[in-house]
Amino acid sequence: MSDPFAEFRALLARAEGTDRTLLPEPHAVALATVGADGGPSARIVLLKGLDDRGFVFYTNQTSRKGREIARHARVALVFHWQPLERQVRVEGTAEGVSDAEADAYFATRSRDSQIGAWASLQSEPLASDAVLYERVREMERRFEGREVPRPAHWGGYRVIPSRIEFWHGRPHRLHERRVFEREGNGWAMHRLFP
Repeated sequence: MSDPFAEFRALLARAEGTDRTLLPEPHAVALATVGADGGPSARIVLLKGLDDRGFVFYTNQTSRKGREIARHARVALVFHWQPLERQVRVEGTAEGVSDAEADAYFATRSRDSQIGAWASLQSEPLASDAVLYERVREMERRFEGREVPRPAHWGGYRVIPSRIEFWHGRPHRLHERRVFEREGNGWAMHRLFP
């Protein structure tokens, strides 16, 4: 394929169709950012959108990852689907999604998850679980009987890729590696030794 997004969509569909006992969360992706000290920082997030611009995830934008993206927008993603012997690496720039996109996605979340977005001071020190649960109860009271709006500090990022690598495991560690790199308005593809 000459379109890495089409290839990714086909792989994601295979991952989504894989037995959940073998692949419980096909949308899980490792997100790597650049820490304040210049070092790498990685965690798992969930892919919540994909279009021909990039890969979308949502989070508290005041969290560690949000602060790191604000300082240095270059990020990397790694999808690993072991039962398929497939991996996809994405390198690019994270940019905020529109308020309309974030509002639309937030509206699809369960009410408990919406309340959690208000209650959690993500990445901040927490004295005890009791403090967190009291914040949850406080937000439940605050929004009792009405819809929960999206907090201003909660939104999404679209990773606009400059490089996408597809890895396919093969016997004897003679894996297939194909890299797509931005070239003008399209993509140039080349192969790598395993």
